Amino acid sequence: MQIQRHRIELATTAPIQLIDITDQVRRFVTASGIKDGLVTVSCLHTTARINVNEREEKLERDMLTFLKRFAPRDGDYLHNLDPVDGRDNAHSHLIGLFMNSSETIPVAKGAMVLGEWQSVFFIELDGPRERRGVELQIIGQGSSTG
Repeated sequence: MQIQRHRIELATTAPIQLIDITDQVRRFVTASGIKDGLVTVSCLHTTARINVNEREEKLERDMLTFLKRFAPRDGDYLHNLDPVDGRDNAHSHLIGLFMNSSETIPVAKGAMVLGEWQSVFFIELDGPRERRGVELQIIGQGSSTG
């Protein structure tokens, strides 16, 4: 059994933004040499999330619209009266209550097991931010020597 880790560093440019990180995760899985196991993609922030969903331009716009409506930035939130980090970002934390901070994806034959339409997204909820981190961890076995 092997365990390997890698960090993806991102910069975001919008208040709410979806970034497809599938290719970066795929490259890590391939480079790991793990043939069968699990890869976990974890967000290191309370105002950003990880999600597996469909990558389609109109759907992505719908997702952004939905998130903005779900918890409006200008809502009447106590957290925004005296934020600990100077950011009035209660809406970001509230949206995060309903999203995953990580996703675990099976790995078989050296590749992530994703459906035809599935992609792995980093979802910024409180941008723009100069630096965001995503931690990748893969656990499993390399080639069997049958």
